[in-house]
Amino acid sequence: MEEIIVAPIIIFMLVVAPIWLILHYRSKRQISQGLTEEEYNQLSDLSEMADKMADRIKTLEAILDAETPDWRSKV
Repeated sequence: MEEIIVAPIIIFMLVVAPIWLILHYRSKRQISQGLTEEEYNQLSDLSEMADKMADRIKTLEAILDAETPDWRSKV
């Protein structure tokens, strides 16, 4: 009976646990290093796009407010 339990535990300790630990600490190291230059550039581009989108939304809302003042209640 004990042999049935011991074998999977040994396999886990020799194969799964080391891989699990390696991947865990590798991801921790990547997180602690911060953003790469490419990721920073992508984040900057996304921020600029979001700012442009916010400006467009404000413009569209102003146009809708001028043409149809009660459009917000219909939504």
